[in-house]
Amino acid sequence: MMIAYLDHHQQQQYRLVSAGESSSDETILCAIDVDDAGDVSVASRDFGGGVFLRPARFLRPSTADDVARALHLAARSAGLTVAARGNGHCVGGQAMAAGGIVLDMRGLGPPMSLAPDGAAVDVPGGALWSEVLEWTVRNKGMAPPSWTDYLGLTVGGTLSNGGVSGQCFRYGPQVANVVEMEVATPDGKRRLCSPSSNSDLFFAVLGGLGQFGIITRARLPLLAAPKMVRWRRVVYTDFEMFAGDAESLVTRADSSTFDYVEGFVFVNDVLDPVSGWNSVPILPDTAFDPAGFLADSSAAVLYCLELALYYDDLVADHVDEREEETLRRLRYVKGAEFSADVGYVEFLSRVAQVEAKARAGGTWETPHPWLNLFISAGDIVDFDRHVFKRILRQGIGGPMLVYPMRRSRWDERMSVALPRSDVFYLVALLRFIAPGPGKAAAAAAEAAEEQNRQILRHCRSKGYDFKVYIPRYDSEADWAAHFGGGWGSFVQRKRRYDPMAILSPGQSIFSRVRPSALAAAPPTESIAPPPAIVDDGDD
Repeated sequence: MMIAYLDHHQQQQYRLVSAGESSSDETILCAIDVDDAGDVSVASRDFGGGVFLRPARFLRPSTADDVARALHLAARSAGLTVAARGNGHCVGGQAMAAGGIVLDMRGLGPPMSLAPDGAAVDVPGGALWSEVLEWTVRNKGMAPPSWTDYLGLTVGGTLSNGGVSGQCFRYGPQVANVVEMEVATPDGKRRLCSPSSNSDLFFAVLGGLGQFGIITRARLPLLAAPKMVRWRRVVYTDFEMFAGDAESLVTRADSSTFDYVEGFVFVNDVLDPVSGWNSVPILPDTAFDPAGFLADSSAAVLYCLELALYYDDLVADHVDEREEETLRRLRYVKGAEFSADVGYVEFLSRVAQVEAKARAGGTWETPHPWLNLFISAGDIVDFDRHVFKRILRQGIGGPMLVYPMRRSRWDERMSVALPRSDVFYLVALLRFIAPGPGKAAAAAAEAAEEQNRQILRHCRSKGYDFKVYIPRYDSEADWAAHFGGGWGSFVQRKRRYDPMAILSPGQSIFSRVRPSALAAAPPTESIAPPPAIVDDGDD
């Protein structure tokens, strides 16, 4: 077990403090058996590579009770905080806890299993989406309807933020595709929650940035998994045509359109191996000559819609007809198109090849100053004019995603902050810094961060309707501005579920030491020491 002290010496644990009192952080930390703990240096950094915060302990829970007991210990301390770490893919220190406890969620059990009704799967919060795909498709011929592009993320991690990709316009984000969750809360309990039971906690946790509880298990709905995917990319020279076509695809009422709609911006340069024309063909080593269909284009950047149709053996004969019916309405450059038929699992796992190349080239280990934005459809053309065509006209050394989704596919009761517009775009600037001698990589990362700040200043100065996706701010005022009218509700939920601000300190929303936004919170009751239990109460 992770916390042997709790399992074998519970009576000593209870004597650490009297009811209503707290113990020193060091006393609590000494109560933890660290024989099975991880290297704290691993938990001191993340994929972003720009934040380094050293925890006091890096623990590996194997059960939901382990997670609940760690939270219970922290609640009895004077100032310890707790952060849940999935696969370490944050880019701003969000899953860190300086001087606190970081929980490595990857070893959390029990294993995946089919729900009793056969229409959903129960998944540990630390499971990777690639593992969910493998288990559900290979074993059951079914799959969750909504995915992220990169599957090396944990279920609990994406459900704490949003979880978006090209299926969002149809099925909604991953946070809108959850039947039930088990959540460990700072009072040391495990709570079952769903839209009908403990519903406020359920919706608070979804997109709640880890502020209200730690997801130890999620029940995800399943649909029959298609066998094949018709994967197509088409190129545009005009952004307004690109955006207009993309929006028409995601807002059509019928289901005959594509099943997946994304897009990206690329540099009009055949020599740029990362951000140029070489990023457009689907199959590697595809021979093509852009001059054959873009002889008169001098634009610095171009645009590509990435589309997919799902099918199986029963409808394979109609794929060409269905695709042609949709494509003929689009205004892309004829001839500037690429396609392939691949398996469903291969399509969803396509970013794994990008990861393999980045690891081989050394850019997986360098800093990743990424910026993700949600921008209103009403502002996206102006954003293109000033950001893509000017600030980013030379590329960023990685993908520049841009594609629309619909607010109506999100549940307003969740914690996620969204633009006001029904149609808004994800803009994801996924920078990879090239390895270099000495301090070259650090200097390049800082230049990229400054460019990110320049983009944010531009968005604010122009009054865009936008939100940072997967945010991190350093002041309460910035967080209040981020959540806008939802800030009061967010604070109230924090008071209700984590009044001591134990959870997710790396987000820098609330402080365990001086929780200014929580100052008006009523005193909490003393936390009882019995083992964690599942609270299955109704609202």
